[in-house]
Amino acid sequence: MTNQPSKIFLKINEDSEVSVNGFIAPIEYTQYNFHVKWDELANMQVSEPEKQYNSSVFNTFLPTESVSVGDCWEVNEGVLELLSQLQPNPNLKMHINNGDSLGLWACLRAYSDDYADIMFRIHAEFELRGGWFTPSQFTGNLIINRASENVVYFKMFVPNNILNVDINWDDTGTDIGFCPQMELCAGSLPNDIEYDASITQEEAQHALILRFYNSEKINWVSLEEALE
Repeated sequence: MTNQPSKIFLKINEDSEVSVNGFIAPIEYTQYNFHVKWDELANMQVSEPEKQYNSSVFNTFLPTESVSVGDCWEVNEGVLELLSQLQPNPNLKMHINNGDSLGLWACLRAYSDDYADIMFRIHAEFELRGGWFTPSQFTGNLIINRASENVVYFKMFVPNNILNVDINWDDTGTDIGFCPQMELCAGSLPNDIEYDASITQEEAQHALILRFYNSEKINWVSLEEALE
């Protein structure tokens, strides 16, 4: 972690437009072949491959007060407008949860005089005709030019893990599977940014996961250490 001298206030110029591209690749695997048997999955495609937004939609990721690197805040429900570009009927109130998986959080990962990098984690799902499609999470980064207050780069995606989607098909059952690509992106990642204050992507990820799962706050030790 580099030095973190002060708090900053983040703003976005609402007079600009941002073009966002959306992608959903065909589901490659489900344990019980729901992606073959269920037409909703077999024919799943991105709702709008490209969409023009007023940049104000990205205010959903900004804090309402000044923040320091490593600070976390809740993302507001305006993110539903972006999620609906992927599939209609996005939902932030998970139809099944154990009480600690709800939420939308962002973290200031880094900033300089020129740029600010926000990392986020969102739990959401999509209501399909006859069931639910629940990605493991949406994560990504939003980079803002602090001088122009324009969105420079945005990417929100489902991590490419071995199993990254949960499926609930009414009257049939549940399944798990793998979708190789489900994402929204805009702009390009600037090269060679030198931040004045920063934490790593991994540190930001950890700060965010603590907002979702209380078990992550436990300082686990090995059995051998516990018995000493």
